Amino acid sequence: MGKQSTHLVWDWNGTLLDDIHAVIEATNASFAEIGLEPITLERYRDLYCVPVPRFYERLMGRFPTDAEWAVMDEVFHRHYWQRADACGLTTGAAELLAERQAAGRTQSLLSLAPHEHLLPIVRRHGIEARFTRVDGRIGGSHTGKAEHMVRHLAALEGVAPERIVVIGDAVDDAVAARHVGARAVLYSGGSHSTASLRVAGVPVVDTLAEAVLVAERLSA
Repeated sequence: MGKQSTHLVWDWNGTLLDDIHAVIEATNASFAEIGLEPITLERYRDLYCVPVPRFYERLMGRFPTDAEWAVMDEVFHRHYWQRADACGLTTGAAELLAERQAAGRTQSLLSLAPHEHLLPIVRRHGIEARFTRVDGRIGGSHTGKAEHMVRHLAALEGVAPERIVVIGDAVDDAVAARHVGARAVLYSGGSHSTASLRVAGVPVVDTLAEAVLVAERLSA
């Protein structure tokens, strides 16, 4: 890859995959298990954060107990993965990925979704070949994306951090990018509201097409 070419690291859930409604349904199923009221999409986007127990603290006024967390985590994932196959790609995502690959520009995919779940769904959408690398979570903690970003970049041989722009839908994506010396652009159509994304101090956009344009300018 040429030194002057921007490399994009895409997030999956809420960015390339339009799954926010599946997430809300799974979240509310998990809430019901411990007697919490359902949450609206707007409230979710205002409050969501990682690590996820901190999100629950914002809702409950306290951290969930270990028993509550175990129940909610199991119920969320069971309901989410029942719905994930029905989720489509975000509007324009397939075309953007194809155009970028055809132009000889590189991109990879990094997700906190378990790798054994991520890879089959990426393949079903027919986009695996668009990426130089696809990495889901394999072991490690689920406290944030930074540690996974370090490993992802180490595997992207010859890609300098200053040429990398992360495109995601969460403040955690910007934190992970900063951790490795990369830049980030955040997309407002996923898990966070525009207002909650702005605290990251990076560009916030409303479409993936705009995200790519801004990313190219950032590393020019």
